[in-house]
Amino acid sequence: MKIFINKRIPEAGMQLLKDANLEIFIPEHENLSHEEWLSYCKSNDAILSVGGEFKFDKDFFNECPNIKAIALYSVGFDHVDIQEASARKIPVGNTPDVLSRATSDVAFLLMQSVARRASYNFEKVKSGNWGDFDPLHALGQELYGKTLGIFGLGRIGYEMAKKSKAAFDMDIIYHNRHRNEEAEKNLGAQYVSFDELIEQSDVLSIHANFKTEQKDLFNASVFDRMKKNAIFINTARGGFHQQKDLYDALSGHKIWGAGLDVTNPEPIFKDDPILELSNVCVLPHIGSATEEARNGMAKLAAENLIAFSKGKKMPACVNLEIYS
Repeated sequence: MKIFINKRIPEAGMQLLKDANLEIFIPEHENLSHEEWLSYCKSNDAILSVGGEFKFDKDFFNECPNIKAIALYSVGFDHVDIQEASARKIPVGNTPDVLSRATSDVAFLLMQSVARRASYNFEKVKSGNWGDFDPLHALGQELYGKTLGIFGLGRIGYEMAKKSKAAFDMDIIYHNRHRNEEAEKNLGAQYVSFDELIEQSDVLSIHANFKTEQKDLFNASVFDRMKKNAIFINTARGGFHQQKDLYDALSGHKIWGAGLDVTNPEPIFKDDPILELSNVCVLPHIGSATEEARNGMAKLAAENLIAFSKGKKMPACVNLEIYS
């Protein structure tokens, strides 16, 4: 089986593929045009896809009928038409669990960074502009006993809730498609409606899988109903929030602050006015950027393809229905 990998992954995963005697192709340069990417896909049997810039939609599957399996180097799969893949009996693997702690660490970091205006104050240090002591200037807020609202309380959301409960004794509320009984039992999490979530949260953190119908879900009408002291955190997908509306809410003091590891668009434009605000911290999508998480992702992506090559179920498969 010939496997196309569009970008290099950690050696932990590469070695597994080599040990399984799978034929691997990696292009000499990684900034592929869509045409280059498509031509490589047509020449191989399976894909280990790194990054979400290329979409696996109906047109792709029509142009690449040779593709028999897709392994994603990510948890998210919003760039894949799962229904179309399933109709063609193509398994799609992802990498859940192995990056849950790392990604929740970044959400937790952003929450604290925004609460204490860390980015703004770091810029003051770099510019040598400490200034005189001012008891009223650019004050932060404490998180103790506040309410953390989680949109999408799955693996990553659970880790975020657990950290916030342990560190700041925060009350946990959440909105999900399904109840999370583990979180309710262990963390005292309370299931609420979407309206209650946005109206009651002191910190609102997004951890859901993104779907097209959720584009710009967090927009002006939502920000208008949030608390004035609320901190908005998004480490899931930039498509969840309408960025201009978020800027207006922040600059108009309708909400208190925002921490983003994902932006809309992504990458963010360097002249985006949201970057000039003192109550914002933006990171370049580094949720899984630890050696441990990236190695775990590489291994799981490789294991998905190795299992497929042996006629077995992928250990982490998005569309398990193809096996039934």
